[in-house]
Parts: sequence; C-alpha cells; structure tokens
Amino acid sequence: MATRKSRKETNSTLPQTSGNDMTPSSSINYANEVVAIIAGLAAAEVDGIVGMSGVNNNILSKNRNVTRGVKVEIGTEEAAVDLYVIVEYGKSIQKAATDAQENVRKAIESMTGLHVVRVDVHVQSVTFEK
Repeated sequence: MATRKSRKETNSTLPQTSGNDMTPSSSINYANEVVAIIAGLAAAEVDGIVGMSGVNNNILSKNRNVTRGVKVEIGTEEAAVDLYVIVEYGKSIQKAATDAQENVRKAIESMTGLHVVRVDVHVQSVTFEK
C-alpha cells in the first residue's frame, strides 16, 4: 500500500515565490488571437482606416470581427504584425498606414509587454464608403 503525502509535504517541493519575485521558469504566453484583437482594435481607431480586408478582399467594417485582416506572429518576447486594410478615399494613405503602425505597436507593447519588431501595413483597397 502506497503512503500518501500530507498536503504540507506536497507543497514544500513547489518553488516558493513571494510578491513580485518570479522564478526563472515563470512565463506568460499570449495566444495569437489575443494579440490580433489588440492589433485590430488599434488599427480601427486610426482616421482613414475604414476597415480590414478579408481573405477575398471583401471590406469588413471596423466593428465586425476585428481579427480579420490581421496576421500575427509571436515569439517569446517579440511580435510581428501584418495588417490588411481598406483606406478611405481622400485620406492620405501614407499617414493612415503610418498612424496604424504606431497605434498598433503602442497598444501591443503597453498591453502585453511584447516588443513589436514590425507592423507591416498592406493597403488592399481604397473605398468611398465610410
């Protein structure tokens, strides 16, 4: 018959941490979907970006599935993002794309602590509809 360890004995083998003292083996992992949501919402806030482009180049409004048109690659400490956007006619494409890059980078870095190595903006279309 196997002997059963008491609760105190079982817990004594776990690493002991107190407060913010994290063991070297501690880590936080983000699902690609989490970072894609952050990127999609940050891009949608930019003036001139009217939506994201789906796989078939169809326009998706800012409020519909914010991860469509967003591709994310995540490493242990870094992230890379590709945005497929639709720009409003009459707006500066360069300004909208640059603002989207900066807004996405800031949002991901501030919310996750990941270093964003690149945000590539692929302008898929220009539309007259807001």
